Amino acid sequence: MSEKKRAFRRVVLKLSGEALREVGSQDNISPEIVGRIALEIKDGHQAGVEIAIVVGGGNFWRGASASARGMDRATADYVGMMATVMNALAVQSALEAEGVPCAVQSAIEMKNVAEPFIRRKATRHLSEGTVVIFAAGTGSPFFSTDTTSALRASEMGACAILKATMVDGVYNADPKKDASATRYETISFKRCLSDELAVMDSTAFSLCMDNNVPIIVFDLNVYGNIADVIKGAPIGTIVSNQG
Repeated sequence: MSEKKRAFRRVVLKLSGEALREVGSQDNISPEIVGRIALEIKDGHQAGVEIAIVVGGGNFWRGASASARGMDRATADYVGMMATVMNALAVQSALEAEGVPCAVQSAIEMKNVAEPFIRRKATRHLSEGTVVIFAAGTGSPFFSTDTTSALRASEMGACAILKATMVDGVYNADPKKDASATRYETISFKRCLSDELAVMDSTAFSLCMDNNVPIIVFDLNVYGNIADVIKGAPIGTIVSNQG
């Protein structure tokens, strides 16, 4: 993928649960923040890009942390999946308030609030201009929502995963701890693995490598970045097989 020109037909936007909460707020979900994100997604949607979203649940619950404190890991992960459904419904509500057609598909059936995940129906939604939010992770414990985004991107034939983070790309060291850290414009999956750069977990990374799905890591906190990266602006770091 060229750094100068990115033309996307279909993307998967990966949002963490914490992205939906104002920094320092005691809210699990801050409606003002969700509304801002929805406006940016609307901007990208109006540019004609087909958009799928995977949202985490860390603003409510972290299965791995609960497991470390003695809870059964599978049960803890299922609780986390429920958290992603709550976040998905909040994002759906904000998008629909902006006039953006949106459907939530859950990997765990809960027909009163979401459609079940059906790949062919999801691709049809996207082709018709409906934003699709994938909730409840993969539907199985022991898999992260990063892995969900890699899986859904592969299933949907997405051009890229757009991973919203708290930093503006991938660095050779933690920029919050090392002032001399430098940001990569592009980097290969293999280089990330060999240098132990934490972009996604190994399962998600393997799926992206095997299915040739590039990841673009960008800063969520700069207003306009979500819309710009959806529309192909050369921001963030591209992680791909080419590097």
